[in-house]
Amino acid sequence: MTDDLLDRPRVHALLADGTTVCIRPVLPDDHEQLRGLYEEMSPENLRLRFFAASRRSAAMAADRACAPARPGYRALLAEVDGRVIGLAEYDNGGDRDGADKDGAEISIAVADGLHHRGVGTLLVEHLVSAARAEGITTFAADALSENHEVLRLFADLGLRTSRRFEGPEVRCTIRLDQDDAYLSAVEARGRAADVASLLPLLRPSAVAVVGAGRTPGSVGRAILHHLHTGGFTRRLFAVNPKVTSLLGVPSYPSVAALPMTPDLVIVAVPAAAVPAVADESGRAGARALVVVTAGLDHTQAQALLTACRTYGMRLVGPNCLGISNTDPELSLDATFAAEHPCPGTAGVAVQSGGVGIALLDGLSRLGIGVSSFVSLGDKFDVSGNDLLQWWESDGRTDLALLHLESFGSPRAFSRTARRVTRRIPVLTVDAGRTEAGRRAAASHTAAAATRTMTRGALFTQAGVTATRSVGELLETAALFHSQPLPEGSRVAIVTNAGGAGVLTADACAEAGLTLPTFTPAMIDELLAVLPDGAAVGNPVDATAAVSEEQLTECVDRLTRCSGIDAVIVALVPTAVAAATGDDLVRAVTAAPGRRARPVLAVRLEQDRPVRLLPAAEGGTIPSYAEPQAAARALAHAAERAAWLARPAGVVPDLDDIETDRARTVVAEYLATLPDGGWLDPRTCADLLACYGVPQIPWAWAESEDESVLAADRLRGFDGRVVMKAHWPGLLHKSQQHAVHLDLRGDAQVRAAFRDLETGFAGLMTGVVLQPLAARGTELFAGVVQDEVFGPLVLFGLGGTATEVLADHAARLAPLTDRDVHELITSPRCAPLLLGANGHTPVDLEELEQLLQRLSRMAADLPQLAEADFNPVLATPDGVSVLDARIRLLPRRPQDPYLRRLR
Repeated sequence: MTDDLLDRPRVHALLADGTTVCIRPVLPDDHEQLRGLYEEMSPENLRLRFFAASRRSAAMAADRACAPARPGYRALLAEVDGRVIGLAEYDNGGDRDGADKDGAEISIAVADGLHHRGVGTLLVEHLVSAARAEGITTFAADALSENHEVLRLFADLGLRTSRRFEGPEVRCTIRLDQDDAYLSAVEARGRAADVASLLPLLRPSAVAVVGAGRTPGSVGRAILHHLHTGGFTRRLFAVNPKVTSLLGVPSYPSVAALPMTPDLVIVAVPAAAVPAVADESGRAGARALVVVTAGLDHTQAQALLTACRTYGMRLVGPNCLGISNTDPELSLDATFAAEHPCPGTAGVAVQSGGVGIALLDGLSRLGIGVSSFVSLGDKFDVSGNDLLQWWESDGRTDLALLHLESFGSPRAFSRTARRVTRRIPVLTVDAGRTEAGRRAAASHTAAAATRTMTRGALFTQAGVTATRSVGELLETAALFHSQPLPEGSRVAIVTNAGGAGVLTADACAEAGLTLPTFTPAMIDELLAVLPDGAAVGNPVDATAAVSEEQLTECVDRLTRCSGIDAVIVALVPTAVAAATGDDLVRAVTAAPGRRARPVLAVRLEQDRPVRLLPAAEGGTIPSYAEPQAAARALAHAAERAAWLARPAGVVPDLDDIETDRARTVVAEYLATLPDGGWLDPRTCADLLACYGVPQIPWAWAESEDESVLAADRLRGFDGRVVMKAHWPGLLHKSQQHAVHLDLRGDAQVRAAFRDLETGFAGLMTGVVLQPLAARGTELFAGVVQDEVFGPLVLFGLGGTATEVLADHAARLAPLTDRDVHELITSPRCAPLLLGANGHTPVDLEELEQLLQRLSRMAADLPQLAEADFNPVLATPDGVSVLDARIRLLPRRPQDPYLRRLR
């Protein structure tokens, strides 16, 4: 059984219409409800389920599901408001003779009147997850050929399904492989359900505010005021037992007393009263809560979430600023920000209310405005993942801005973001970069896997544009909103003051942009339109004498140049332009529609960090007060364009993978050492062999004589050997002086063994001998299992100085072929691998294979806490791991893609 089904027997998920349903194992006390589930079915549905309309079958089915637990059998039910509405079960025979350990029979039942809402599909998804965790690879089911609903359910799962017709019956076989097709199908169903569940929150027909006081200064009163003055177009109520009207809004003593059921209830009461208000709202039929109250203790928080799950309410908060939807058909502003947000096209989700206020103000000031805004607060339920899916489908949002301090399910977020960001830009502030210290672990891999690197891998792979501050986020949003993406990173700079051009050129170089040299033909073109004395390098110094017309023509020609991807115009006000009446800014904003490449302005005298300047024929041009801001924004745009241009990548199939044997190795080790630990060399080698990881030949010895015999066998490779001491917990052998190199002859081997045995008396359990490796590039590869983000694969320059040099890249597993390519080419050492300075490239295909196999091992084995390959020797003839360390911990498998609420 999966980790969730063991430790969290109840999980909640969403049906196709957004209804919250509880999925849990069947208990003996469910017998009467399960019997009722079948007995209330129509004769026709009973016949389709049992192949005969027999009421006796109902009792037998309930008996089977509620029988004592037995090997190989699992039953899950779905319930809403305590009523059982569906059952799914599988049975593979358990310990019975002849039982198929890899396959199981499956059956499904859904209550009459609740078909076509996704009950059966959701139950099967959870059953698939549980079965896969137990090593079951196929489901089989018999159905009547006229049972179109269940046949369609199987066909639409996204799993590979085959059918065999046997008279009036159909034998369906379903493979449980978790491939991309299945994950995409699950994702599509989850997206539809998620959006449906958010309708009462973001498009409510009626809103009630609980906690609005009679005196100014209360948060509830401020929210009620914003809703009323913001022109909310639907029904609005206050809940306050002391008044009948508040700010012109009718008030009632309780939620239950309202004349109609509110879709959305805003809760702004003291923490102690929040659970009772939530429970009352749920009983009244509310579908969503926004809890702005802060300071809930654990008991209050649990009671709040329980009420939301029990009554099927989506929850924003607690401890939040509120929500807003600026759609003119709704005009919902349920926040206590200082001003109403400006309607627009940016979707905003933040955890920090202060950051939310700053973004609302900045987007309004820029004229971008907001389509919808959600302050997530403590994020008990609704998350950034939910909002991305809302914005993807709302028809109004063309830019998504996130400020997330934590991730509930980073791998689910990554899949959603990869999809959404191909349609609209997704930008974030990378909060939490300075978490104190690195992990308290000793291996090279764990030391390198900082929070910054982990989050960076998530954002890079998902195509999310990560900025370092709210200011940078707004600067980048201004460019994304107003200009087309550049095709590359080649920038032309034009200025009317040489110093401003130099500053801008420096900023571009620091941001990773390039300033190409113009062709002779382009130089002639520019000289022909610029005033005498102009210097046509890059930057182009048009001098203070340049006119508006000349500058306009210069910018136009640069935007048509095939060797240029973007143009930055750096301007300073001069007396010359003032005297002639030339407005050089108009040259930048002139007719942007005819300019196919992005144009940015830098105005050093500008009073705000970024503005959007209105253009002559519609549209806007971003203008920055600092060259660094313009360069950073343009670099982000170039990175997004490059990400969109790259193929999505696929996780390749690998040969010679023995996952079952690997799981046996892990299980046997943890059976001996239940608390886990670092594998001994032999177990480590066995596990690596299951994944085809190339290892240098080696031998184990526990005495002088065994060392000599092992060395004799290994000398056939080169004649010289290496001896490494081993004891449990030893990680950095070189630092401990536990290695002898370049040993020749039996005498040196014996002397080395005696030296290690004496130096590490009472510790050493044996030695590993290897042939002395040939010359090559020493690399480092490893993986660390992050409890939140999952397995993180690291790669870079290896050897004893790997941590000092810190030349590493990281990506989250499972790795696609694209991820592996970027892992290899991202570190500074990449030119060494690719054949820089006339050297022969290393075997890149073998290096890619190594990283793919490491990724597969990490994805298959959640118990793999750390793996450390250092060094990995890469040569033109191949790749080999010279030293490997693996640490296992007792962890159960989890399914990060299983549909469930937080």
